[in-house]
Amino acid sequence: MHHRTTVAGFAGALALSALTIPAVAQADDFSGDIKITKVVVNGGKDIVVGTTDVKTFTIAVTATDDSGIEVGRTFPVMWHTPLPNGDYYGLVMPDNIAGKCVRQSFTTTTCTYTLKINPRIQLQDNITAGTWTVRAHVLANDGDYITKDSAAKAKVLRNSRLWVNASPEPVKKNKTITVAGALTRANWETYKYGGYTKQPVKLQFKKKGTSTYKTLKTVTTDSKGNLRTTTKATADGYFRYSFAGTSTTPAVASAADYVDVK
Repeated sequence: MHHRTTVAGFAGALALSALTIPAVAQADDFSGDIKITKVVVNGGKDIVVGTTDVKTFTIAVTATDDSGIEVGRTFPVMWHTPLPNGDYYGLVMPDNIAGKCVRQSFTTTTCTYTLKINPRIQLQDNITAGTWTVRAHVLANDGDYITKDSAAKAKVLRNSRLWVNASPEPVKKNKTITVAGALTRANWETYKYGGYTKQPVKLQFKKKGTSTYKTLKTVTTDSKGNLRTTTKATADGYFRYSFAGTSTTPAVASAADYVDVK
């Protein structure tokens, strides 16, 4: 099921007629010497969403104009896909359209907005995982304005989980041990975690008394996301699996499993 928010629906609620959202990308609209100099989403980090918890994040918009920026009229929205009928698929807006604005100087102001993504409202389809676009509108005290269609990009990712279990333990030196595990990620359609199939995952080992993990081999998850391989137990230490991540799923490392070698 797709959750779509219409332009007319939220524009009326905002009472900000200056901000319109096109059905397709268009050139930036501006008047005067006003500029958007910086847009930071979630402090520069990816937005990782699971299956139940609402994810809260920020968008900070910095703009400059020789007359100064009009507080309360800087406004960002973030969306995934524009649809032909003018609706937006995966659209999020700030809780408070006024934001929290801090004047850096007479000409420059940074306004920070809090937004929320609910996996059961905005993310009812896994295709919304990946890159989202921020569109920002700013108004200056002298009437100058700018609407930047693609002011920033941000990644909204499906949360990942990874576990490991090495056995038997304890084990005699140079004997073979089996290292099992599984890589799963959030499914925004079933609201459960499911196996992430056919993904390369590194088996790593850290010898007791050292601080660095070394990669022993790369193992590929099966059709259910499971991992299983064997290796020699050469010394006391910690085994873990490490996944580098993809364009839709963040990197993750399992907790370490200690093996006592006799």
